[in-house]
Amino acid sequence: MLSALDRRRDGPPEEGAAAGLQGFAVDKTFLSSLKGILLETELALTFIIFICFTASISAYMAAALLEFLITLAFLFLYATQYYQRFDRLNWPCLDFLRCISAIIIFLVVSFAAVTSRDGAAIAAFVFGIILVSVFAYDAFKIYQIEMAPRATQGDQQ
Repeated sequence: MLSALDRRRDGPPEEGAAAGLQGFAVDKTFLSSLKGILLETELALTFIIFICFTASISAYMAAALLEFLITLAFLFLYATQYYQRFDRLNWPCLDFLRCISAIIIFLVVSFAAVTSRDGAAIAAFVFGIILVSVFAYDAFKIYQIEMAPRATQGDQQ
């Protein structure tokens, strides 16, 4: 996901008042990278679906809101590189599971919402299918870049 050059926080955090602000500095190169653009697209589409569900079928808006908050948290953690402080977590695996669970949730919710034949629900269905394809592409890229190379390295050892 991020190359070794992008990981700048290998040592302990600096002391002083500037260190607290440096921990949440936004990495603008990440926001313009493929992963950043994918997360931003997922965030925007999830928000649009949340608005559509709020206007039509409010029972389904919790799924969209939850996925919006989870995607926002991942975007924040990756953009600030704060995830590196939690080195015991397997971040590619967590991100992959986030994408897979979002695919399942939005497929089910989108097809359930389209049965109401409301205009906003049909729009949520269309945006939901687009969002599922974005999540599927994100999951594919995570697997291809982060998880598949690790599996082949483990076989060679």
